[in-house]
Amino acid sequence: MAKRVSADRWLFTVTLCLVFVGLVMVFSASAVMAKERYGSGYTFLFRQLAWAVTGIAAMFVAMKLDYRRYKHPAVVFSVLGVTTLMLISVFFLDRTHHTHRWIHWGSFSFQPSEIAKPALILFLAFFLESRTRFIDDWRTTLLPALIPTGVFLGLIVFQPDLGTAIACAAITGCVLFVAGLSLRYLGYAVVASLVPLYFLIFHVAYRRDRILAFLDPYSDPQGRGFHIIQSLIAVSTGGITGLGLMEGKQKLFYLPESHTDFIFAVTAEELGLVGALAIIALFAIFLWRGMRTALHTHDMFGRLLAVGITSMVVVQAFINVSVVLGLMPTKGIPLPFVSYGGSSLFMTLACVGVLLNISKQAD
Repeated sequence: MAKRVSADRWLFTVTLCLVFVGLVMVFSASAVMAKERYGSGYTFLFRQLAWAVTGIAAMFVAMKLDYRRYKHPAVVFSVLGVTTLMLISVFFLDRTHHTHRWIHWGSFSFQPSEIAKPALILFLAFFLESRTRFIDDWRTTLLPALIPTGVFLGLIVFQPDLGTAIACAAITGCVLFVAGLSLRYLGYAVVASLVPLYFLIFHVAYRRDRILAFLDPYSDPQGRGFHIIQSLIAVSTGGITGLGLMEGKQKLFYLPESHTDFIFAVTAEELGLVGALAIIALFAIFLWRGMRTALHTHDMFGRLLAVGITSMVVVQAFINVSVVLGLMPTKGIPLPFVSYGGSSLFMTLACVGVLLNISKQAD
């Protein structure tokens, strides 16, 4: 069968649709707050638009560049090293919202943890490509593969950002599974993670409060349960068709982080069940086409890259939507392409460019 002469049109179109929906919803969710804080309701929209344009440009560049060029030790270990240095450097910078997650240069800022996800995917695809037959050998394959993962997870947890660390662990698990790792080992990893997760959650006050709020948000409706309750009010108020774009009420200083972590709740309130299901459908199509690209790619490096990038987008979307619907404890995970956030949008679009390039060369 002949190779494609163009990138996957479904994947390309779905990505642009999600970016467009994100721009519309960021403006709707942030206009009132931006007007009060900065004197212009368009502040967050213009910032997000600038990142979207830059990210789409990066996507086109990555789409044209043969993904096999990344399969070089100098590229892989340089990306790994630079990412590690950035993850370490944040601890020597000023805190933002009581965390060490951001690097600031004047008005420009970004989160190194957003680079950590594609860096891990690149390393795992490079390292595991020639070792799939020995994937269950913990000494020569598993341990060397998991050391960088463990370093990244540890640095991200101490920022602190447990949600992103869990997302990175889930992405790693997806790549290892496709590389052929036995489910037995994945089960061992889950069991082994229970003890550190217990201490990270139940011995840290605000994380423990999130678990208690998840179990019974109405036990403290003005405190730890406030986020979940306001999110559920927004979702339920929307009904089938929603209140109409820009007509939502919960974003008016009721729903915290309405333009970032809880933008899906604003979407459900204003566009209703129809709009919410449309966004979920777009991510489902992204999953379908991303995995189809992986299955049709005979090059193991490209297959693992495709699986890693697809899982990076879908895992974060699943976590974000689950949090908004009260199916998971609150975590600071953005909705890919849709939530406000420059570094997340840029890196995700650049990674999709790599995925589109893989789709061009798949059978």
